[in-house]
Amino acid sequence: MAEFPVPAGFTLRWHQPGDEAFWLTIHEVADHYNRITPELFAHQFGNDPLLLGQRQCFLFDASGHAIGTASAWFDDNFDGGRIGRVHWVALVPEYQGRKLSKPLMTAVCRRLRELGHDRAYLTTKAARKPAIQLYLRFGFVPLIRNEMERAVWGQVMRPE
Repeated sequence: MAEFPVPAGFTLRWHQPGDEAFWLTIHEVADHYNRITPELFAHQFGNDPLLLGQRQCFLFDASGHAIGTASAWFDDNFDGGRIGRVHWVALVPEYQGRKLSKPLMTAVCRRLRELGHDRAYLTTKAARKPAIQLYLRFGFVPLIRNEMERAVWGQVMRPE
């Protein structure tokens, strides 16, 4: 797996009580595909502070502002068992394109291994080409289950 350190001036830390507000703020400005609400957060992650503290990561700038998040989550019913999941990766727009998603992905993938996951998956939208390129660099490969998915991936992987 690729390993990328956190650049000087930035810090990573794992979820603490109240960080749901950071998650909501980051996704409200970074995610144009989903309606971001407290209910969405609760549905995706629940409210177990120990679980969140182990699995949800935040990236902060030098001023202490939360600018990115990703979760080392899991799915109990993917492909017949519990498998790790890289979940809800986001970086506020002002910081996109600065390679800051790489340290977030490094931390989340490392945490998945530490928590005993030997496999992981993620989902994304075909329109998120920069994110897809990042995921491919981290060793993720498309799961193609039918001809429609094969056609979509053919378009996604086509050079621009």
